[in-house]
Amino acid sequence: MEPQIFQKIEAAKSPDFGAILSKSFELFKKIWVEGMLHLLVILAVILPLIAVIYVPFITTFIKAEANGYSDFNPLMEYSVVWIAIYIVAFLLIMILIQTITYSITAHFFQVCKKNDTGKPIETGGYFVYLKNHFQKILTLSLAAFGITLLAAILCYLPIFYVMVPLQLMFVIFAFNPQLSVSEIVKAGFRLGNRFWLIVFGLIIVSSLIAQLGIILCGIGILATAFFTHIPMYYFYKETIGFDEELQENSSVNSF
Repeated sequence: MEPQIFQKIEAAKSPDFGAILSKSFELFKKIWVEGMLHLLVILAVILPLIAVIYVPFITTFIKAEANGYSDFNPLMEYSVVWIAIYIVAFLLIMILIQTITYSITAHFFQVCKKNDTGKPIETGGYFVYLKNHFQKILTLSLAAFGITLLAAILCYLPIFYVMVPLQLMFVIFAFNPQLSVSEIVKAGFRLGNRFWLIVFGLIIVSSLIAQLGIILCGIGILATAFFTHIPMYYFYKETIGFDEELQENSSVNSF
């Protein structure tokens, strides 16, 4: 028997594009500091991991600079085995970075809900999802990587299609961590297929708005970058919704 979320997806009504953006702006005014803090936490964690990727090449770059970069070919400096090991390590680090990013973003979705509904939600901190659902988020990251890789192999055009369900997968996970990985992926694609154009439009518009922070000497991007996730929160709320809302409605109707 399929989880209830699939019934909600099938019964979901088409959300209002303009209303979602309008609500997103209003919520952004309240939580832009929270969004910036989430981004800073992500950067604090992943920047050392990114640095690790470049550490093996430090001596090579120093040597190249000493020689004036004449006749310099970095691939000739290392054996095929070393390059293969490095590529594997690089992919593992990138997947770990993606896992950390997704887990902290899932926490941000809970912050969105808390501020939107005005109800206290104990989420336990930035790393609560990483602590409680590390294996599931890692598997989701691998699934997302595999889907993206397959789309890229197919001449890149399918990436425009899969970017919608990939965005939805992690907001679905944030509010339904009890679902299995396969169910989350399936729900992301099913919801994405129903409202692909709306979600795609929200992704493009919110991404452009998020880039406006560059105007403020570049550092403003720290404050606006997480705006992209707020429309996804409202899209989820308008289509799937939350169980407690259904309970409240049934209570009101019973009077």
